[in-house]
Parts: sequence; structure tokens; C-alpha cells
Amino acid sequence: MTSPYIPLLFLVALGGGFAVFSVLIAGLTGPKRYNRAKVDAYECGIEPTPQASGGGKVPIKYYLTAMLFIIFDVESVFLYPFATAFDKLGLFALVEMVLFILTVFVAYSYVWRRGGLDWD
Repeated sequence: MTSPYIPLLFLVALGGGFAVFSVLIAGLTGPKRYNRAKVDAYECGIEPTPQASGGGKVPIKYYLTAMLFIIFDVESVFLYPFATAFDKLGLFALVEMVLFILTVFVAYSYVWRRGGLDWD
């Protein structure tokens, strides 16, 4: 009798093989001509600003916004399975999810009061 993990291992090997194959083929068949436009940093269609030789300073607000997005995106990842199996979970799961949402709401209100959501 075969192991139930063989199809899973086959799928992981197939996905990993496809990833490695794609990277190798792209490097071999891709264009090798580089010009100034391809080497420059892309800044949403705006002309790139000159930076210091060490890379320059990037405002920390970009990273904070990305981290906030990840935090609240993870919240939705936890809410989706709860919403799909709500009728089978019972009262205990409802109480746990309310506590989870309250915890996230406290974090959200803290960020809001500190000005983390201002786009100035």
C-alpha cells in the first residue's frame, strides 16, 4: 500500500522543479541588452531622483505602511476560515473570534491615533 504523502511530495517536487526551470530558462533565453532605462529604478512613472552613492535614505513611512498592510492582511486570512465554517464551530469559536477582532481593533486604533494612517 502506498503512503498518502506520495502525491503531496510529487506536487512539491513538481512545483519546485517548475520554479527552478523557469528561473534557468529566463536567464538563458532573456534579452541581454541593457540600457539606461532598464537599469534605472522605477518610481511609478516619475523621473527617478538622484540618490547618494550609499543608496540614500528611504522614508520609514513606506516600510510602516507595508507592515500595516501585512498585519491587517493576516487578519483577513484568519477571518476567512472562520467565516466559512461558522455554523460548525459553535459559541466558543465565536467568542475567540470576537476577542481576536477586538485585539486587532486595539492595534488599529493605536496606529490611527499615532498618525500611522496619514498619507502626508
